[in-house]
Amino acid sequence: MVQTFAKVFGIVYLIIGILGFIPGLVQPMAGGPGLAVEAGYGRLLGMFPVNLIHNLIHIAVGVWGIFAARSIPRAVTFARANAVLFAVLFLLGIIPATNTLFGLAPLFGLDIWLHLLSAAVAGYFGFAAAARVHAWHT
Repeated sequence: MVQTFAKVFGIVYLIIGILGFIPGLVQPMAGGPGLAVEAGYGRLLGMFPVNLIHNLIHIAVGVWGIFAARSIPRAVTFARANAVLFAVLFLLGIIPATNTLFGLAPLFGLDIWLHLLSAAVAGYFGFAAAARVHAWHT
């Protein structure tokens, strides 16, 4: 189950990252919020703020998930690490002083809720579901 999560989560984030590079899917936004990297800055699907760095992070998470899905221990590590990563991104996103990842990537708007949802789902598979699998095998 955790391996399926890692694969699906990875594929979804890989696709999101790739979509962020398709100009027709990213609506440009004027006057970035002080981003050091304004390349690719806009709203993916008109909703989610992204930029070059944001898209590359999505692709990296996606590739990591696909490779992590090859084994249960790697998939559990992937899920747990992403639960923490996305929880931190959620917290950074709700704080105005850090909602641009220190000028590198936008973490505000609907990204806040996407990151919270991602943290919750990854946390479930990394901690709750993985603990049940471990208990079942012992």
